[in-house]
Amino acid sequence: MSIRQYQICSNCIMDTSDSTLTFDERGWCDYCRNFHENILPNWHPGEQGIQEIMPMIEKIKREGAGRPHDCLIGISGGLDSSYVAYVAKEKFGLRPLMFHCDAGWNSDLGVSNIQKIIEGLNLDLVTEVINWEEMKDLQRAFFLSQVPFVDMPQDLALFSAIYNFAAKNGFKYVITGGNNSTECVRECIEWTYFSTDMRHVHDIHRRFGTRSLDTFPTCDIFKYKFYYRWIKGIRVIKLLDSVPYIKKQAIQELNEKFGWQPYPQKHYESRFTRFYESYWTPKKFGYDKRRAYMSSEILTGQMTRDEALERISKPELDEETMAQEFEYVATKLGWTVDEFREIFNGKNKSFRDYKHKLFLITLGARIANFLGIDNRIFR
Repeated sequence: MSIRQYQICSNCIMDTSDSTLTFDERGWCDYCRNFHENILPNWHPGEQGIQEIMPMIEKIKREGAGRPHDCLIGISGGLDSSYVAYVAKEKFGLRPLMFHCDAGWNSDLGVSNIQKIIEGLNLDLVTEVINWEEMKDLQRAFFLSQVPFVDMPQDLALFSAIYNFAAKNGFKYVITGGNNSTECVRECIEWTYFSTDMRHVHDIHRRFGTRSLDTFPTCDIFKYKFYYRWIKGIRVIKLLDSVPYIKKQAIQELNEKFGWQPYPQKHYESRFTRFYESYWTPKKFGYDKRRAYMSSEILTGQMTRDEALERISKPELDEETMAQEFEYVATKLGWTVDEFREIFNGKNKSFRDYKHKLFLITLGARIANFLGIDNRIFR
């Protein structure tokens, strides 16, 4: 098999570390073409977006009258979830119940930022704490499986917990921090496979796990897409797509109003995700998820390509810090550093080496693209 020649997009910084990427005659990648052809024409953050979302806002308020809260918002302490909480209450007058899932990896700064938002906005907070022994067992199983997306157990827990809570407690509206402004470049499935593919999760856990997941929250993608949406009537609303959302301005606003403090990089409110994205995937699998994050900011005019190239040229964490994090994660998961190093040096595998529902998930994603429900490219 011939080795593909390296190429980087001439417009953003996505490159052939995404093995599925193609380029046109300008040197533009699929993500850049999709942004200009499908996302940008249908995305109206500002006055038009606010006018378009207002009927939904009024409906949420109307249906929530008489209840303590009219919607549910998950908060991790990260920028997206913190800012959408602020927008929902202060700019739209909603009365959200805040929901946090503690999977055992919260950073001190993440916990502090959650507290500042909750207290500063005078919001109610519910926290679900995941059984650590079950979380640890599933995370160990994913490391032993040698698949790239070892953050899948934490991602599954965070996602499942909030939607299961919404269904159980009669919440019809879940507002998320998902947005085009910082997430218009959707990572390929080789980098980040679907955390809600329970066939995949169960197969890896069956092979490498050692204990039953009796209380671990799960929500299969079809339960989420069909049962919760069409039977339970739960609507997911990306409120940040309707308002101007510029990362630097949002950070400044939250800092001035609540003392909220920024992170070096997206998702670093989780100590595990910081390790996984800054160490495990670049060093073991050869891709850097910052490429997708910064390419999103390039496309939405928040960062220049030169700035992104300078940033991506060096790691987010220095070698000493990464070594400390390697030891911390190994110890927390019950391995010695040498044992964890042996896993790191093991043969890399793909999600395709285990059972999965990719065909059905792909079909659903294509339908969502066709209907305009999700305009991000799927690959």
